[in-house]
This record gives sequence, C-alpha cells and structure tokens, in this order.
Amino acid sequence: MSKKQKLELTWIGKDQRPQLEPRILLEDAARSYHAKQRVSDNDIFDNRLIFGDNLLALKALEQEFAGKVKCVFIDPPYNTGSAFTHYDDGIEHSIWLGLMRDRLELLRNLLSEDGSIWITIDDNEAHYLKVLCDEVFGRANFVSSVIWQKKYAPKSDSRYFSESHDYILVIAKRLEKFTLGRLPKTEKQTSRYTNKDNDPRGAWKPDNVLRNEERGYAIFPVKLPSGREVLPPSGTSWRYTKEKFAELIADNRIWFGITGDSRPAYKRFLSEVIDTIVSTTVWLHDEVGHNDESKKEMRGLFHEDLFATPKPERLLKRIIELATNSGDLVLDSFGGSGTTGAVAHKMGRRWIMVELGEHCHTHIIPRLKKVIDGEDQGGVTEATGWTGGGGFRYYRIAPSLLEKDKWGNWVISKEYNASQLTEALCKLEGFTYAPSDTIYWQQGQSTERDFIYITTQTLGADQLHALSEDVGTDRSLLVLCAAFRGKVDRYPNLTIKKIPRAVLSKCEWGHDDYSLNVQNLPMAEEPQVDIPTPRKLKAKAKTKSTEPSLFGGDDE
Repeated sequence: MSKKQKLELTWIGKDQRPQLEPRILLEDAARSYHAKQRVSDNDIFDNRLIFGDNLLALKALEQEFAGKVKCVFIDPPYNTGSAFTHYDDGIEHSIWLGLMRDRLELLRNLLSEDGSIWITIDDNEAHYLKVLCDEVFGRANFVSSVIWQKKYAPKSDSRYFSESHDYILVIAKRLEKFTLGRLPKTEKQTSRYTNKDNDPRGAWKPDNVLRNEERGYAIFPVKLPSGREVLPPSGTSWRYTKEKFAELIADNRIWFGITGDSRPAYKRFLSEVIDTIVSTTVWLHDEVGHNDESKKEMRGLFHEDLFATPKPERLLKRIIELATNSGDLVLDSFGGSGTTGAVAHKMGRRWIMVELGEHCHTHIIPRLKKVIDGEDQGGVTEATGWTGGGGFRYYRIAPSLLEKDKWGNWVISKEYNASQLTEALCKLEGFTYAPSDTIYWQQGQSTERDFIYITTQTLGADQLHALSEDVGTDRSLLVLCAAFRGKVDRYPNLTIKKIPRAVLSKCEWGHDDYSLNVQNLPMAEEPQVDIPTPRKLKAKAKTKSTEPSLFGGDDE
C-alpha cells in the first residue's frame, strides 16, 4: 500500500448525506428558568436547552457557535439492536454509522481548536466508531480509549463474559493544541504521607535514595544513628554524592527508621509535591460511579427508573474536570436525563443540551430547576460546593421555512413572522442577523460593508434606485424580495434575488426528523423517468400560467 493510500470505513449508503436546513432557534420564555437572585458574580445565565432533532439543532448552532465549544460529551444509542428491529444486522449497522457520521462532522465544526469530544460506547460499535472518528477528526487527533467500570458485580447468567465496562473515546480537535487536565489527589493518595518524627515541615513519605550503579554518583558507607554502616545493594549506588548526603542528614531530610537502624530513605514532604495527578485510562466504579449509582440518582430526582443506562454525575464530573476550565462551554447533543447540563452547571461551566424526547419537559427541566434553586442535594453537589444560582434559556427548533401550498408549490411557511423570516434567510445566505435600529435595509451583515435586506413586497424601479443611492458606492447589499421590476444589473452595488426561488436549492425542506430511530427514515425510491408528451407539456404550461404569485405582484 502506498503512503498516499488511506484506509477508510465503508458501509451501505455512506455517500448519502442530508442537505440540512439551517433552522433558527425560537426561545420560549415560559420554559426558560433563572434563579430569583444572584448567588455569586460567577453565576451563568446564558445556558441553552434545545428541544428538537439533534442533527437539526447542531446545524442551527453552527453559525453562532462554530469553534467555541471546549468539550463535547455524547452518550449516543449504542446500536444494540433494540431500536432497529425492522432491519437486519448489515442495514442497521450501516444506518447507525451514517447517522453518527453526520453528527460527528457538525460536532467537529463546533469544537474549539483546543477542544475535545468524549463519547461513551460499548463493544457492539466501539471499534467501528473509533475508525469513523479517525475519518472525521483525523487519526492523529485520537487521544485515548478510557475504560469505565459501569458494573461492580458479575452477572451469573451471562452466556460468555459478564460485561463490566463501557468505553469512552477521547478525540481532540487538534491534538497539538489540546491540553488534558489533571485530577486532584484523593484522601487515599495523600494518606500515604505521615509525620513519624513530628517534623515541623509537615507530613512526608519515604522515597528512594538509590539508583542503578551505572547512573550513580558514588558508592560509600553511610553511618546509621545506631552506629551501623551500610552500603548500597549490589548493582546500585547512592542517588547523591557523599557531600550532598551529609547535607541532607544535617537537614533532617533522611529517615533511618524509628530505631535509627534502617536503611536510609529520603523524606518527600507533601507540601513540596504537586497536589494533582495524571489520569489513568481505567476508571473504576469507586472513583466515578456505576450504573446502579446513576439509577439511584434518577430515583432520587424523579422517583422512577425512566432511563435504562443513565450516566452517574461523578463520571461527568471527571470528564468535565479533565477537558475544561471554569467558564468553558460544554455541549451534549443527546441530552437524555440532563446529567451533563446539571453537572456542568454545578461546576461553573456554560452548557448547551439538545433533547428530542418529551422527557426534556417532564424530567430535564425539573431537574435543572432543582439545581438552579439549590434543591438538588445529590450527585456531585457536595463535591463541587454547589448552592444554586444561574439559569438557562429554552429553545425549540423552528419549523421548516418553506412549505407546499395546495398547488404543490414551495412557499414561505405561515408560521414565520417578519423578524423570524429575516433571521432565517440571513442564516441561509450566510449573514449574521443584526437589524439596525436606524437603517431599515440593514437587517444583517456578512462583513463591515456587505449587508442584506429582506422584504415580502414587490420592489419597483424607484425603490431599487433609492436603495442603491442609500447604499452608496463603498457598500454592497443583497436584496431578497418577492418580486421586482427593473433590470438586475442596473445597480452595481445591489444583488437582487426573488424568494423563495433564491433558496430553493440550498437544502431539503420540510424534513423534521433525522433521529437515530431508523423507523423515521424514508425508504429509498427508484428514480422515475418522466418522458414528456405534448399533452403533458400543455398541461404543465396551463398549470404554471394559473399559479397565484407567492407574495403578489409580477416580475417585469
């Protein structure tokens, strides 16, 4: 195989990609929630809970949040077969890979250059998902595969092995910019430090004073307080010179045991060592929790076991601790029971969660309210010192901008008001929605001198001339209107397009469900070849001539 060849994962339908509509997000103030008062100056209120299909939500977030998310955590469906009962193994596996690929590509766009994504998965798809992540993120950006002990007791009825772990795949956006945090030392680790001789410098533990002889400084006898002399064992030497050894003894940095007759050891003081440690790739249940612990957390919050495999708060705390700093943005596009948002909130991180299920309203919102009000006493509340505060805004994904009228023509959805239409068209055309308070035609901009103006009216030649005069020679304006009269190229500083024709080919319209439930996916249809006949052409021309204008008015 040549160096230029690249190994890729292949599956049925890999080349099929959705043409996503970049929807806008509509805030519902009645479901948004904020603390009644500030608890501290670090309270965060601009968190987002988004209700709707997560693929559409990620596309909706792309323009505003591209390159701004420090940590993505997702706990996607594991593709164990339960959600794919209508498909055989080959098809279900391919569909799962395609749906995951589409989401991973958008998540990568949202990550900051020093950001990372953490994905929980089991044996069923872990190794395929790893290769898929290599394609999306680049194999060089793979950080590690963490083992999480999700069960602490074996199942006696297991056919083969009793499954005890899940994987957590960790991938960086750009490995050279990624920094992995460290963990605080546990009481178990610091308990190794004692103070057997009541040294005023505090707790210490004995450390080695030997090294391999070929790397050593010298071999000489050391006289113990008991009067006995010792040499380093064969093949080793003292780590220090004779003079340095004498200095350390004089400074009470060498320990000879309680009786003064033990081989020397260096006193390593707790106050002199780093108070953090590097994380290992094996996370035991007593460190980060297990499935039973997370289910108890769910029962404590909701008094029921609604979720089959929720993740414990301690697991999310470990991930957020390693991947982010205070104030960083955390994103979870498979919101589930809301654990990511709850833990991120308690840890002083900003967060975005997406969830399509109705439990977004029945479980996630009540859970977050308890966190904000300081009424959630479980999970990592005590460990983080959380007492309440902050808030979140609730959004739903707007309906598709275009819908079909009774004649089968694409028209602007009646659910859109003027400002929503303007915002949606700005996003479709790559403009930032920023309406001016003083200049009516400045509704959005792509650069400091490039603006967009949207109207559902028909613009006459006089109106276009006035617009061109206002814009001037040093600025440019994209005009989207229902219709216009006059020549398009008459005004060099104006680009004039008709809606909805201008956006018809930009994406697929009216598709609201891209969820991982494959039953929601349409079946592929064989392409139909329609051979025009004189009768069909005549009928088509008649239909077109009698169509009503979308917004009224005719083109000239």
